[in-house]
Amino acid sequence: MKAVYDALYYDLTLKTVGLGIAALLIVVHLLALLKGEPVRAWLRTLPRNEKLGMWILAVDFAWCFLVWSEMDLGEFHSIEKTVQMVMVLGFLGFGYYVREFLAVRAIGLFLILLACPVLNAAFLQPPVTRLLLVFLAYAWVIKGMFYVGMPYLMRDGIDWVVAKPSRWKMSAMAGLAYGVAVLLCALMFY
Repeated sequence: MKAVYDALYYDLTLKTVGLGIAALLIVVHLLALLKGEPVRAWLRTLPRNEKLGMWILAVDFAWCFLVWSEMDLGEFHSIEKTVQMVMVLGFLGFGYYVREFLAVRAIGLFLILLACPVLNAAFLQPPVTRLLLVFLAYAWVIKGMFYVGMPYLMRDGIDWVVAKPSRWKMSAMAGLAYGVAVLLCALMFY
C-alpha cells in the first residue's frame, strides 16, 4: 500500500498529471460531442444510480483508508486503528442509509480526493501554466463539497446543460478546449 500512496502523493510529476488530465478531458468531452444523445440520457440517470454510487463510494473508501493508513499522523498515531474502524463503519452506514443521490455524493468525495495529487504535482513548479491544473483542482474541491452537501445541484446542473442542444455543444466544446490547452501546456512547458 505504501507504494501506491507514494505513487499518488510523491512520485507524480506535473507532466504526468497534465497528460492524464488532458487525456481525460479530451476523451470525455469528445465522447459528449460525438455520442451526444446516449451520453445525455445516461447523465440524466446518473444522480440516482445507486449501483454506480456504491462502486464509486468503495473507491472513495479505499482511497481514504489508504491515505489514513500511510500518511504520517504524528501525535494522532495512537488513534489510527480507531479511525480506521470508524471509516469502515462510516462506509457501511453511508452505503446503507444514504441512498438518496448516492452517486452524486460519492462523485463529490472522489473529486475532493482527486484534487490533492494534482495540487501536489503542481506545488512550487515554475511554469505559470500549471495554474490550469490548480484552477481545475480547486474547482473540483468546491464542486465536490457542494455535491456532498447539496447533491441535487448536480441533477439540476445536468438538467440545465442537457435541456438545449446549444448548451450541450458549448459545454462539450469548452471542456474539449480546456483539455487541449492542458495537453499543449503539458507537452510544451511541464
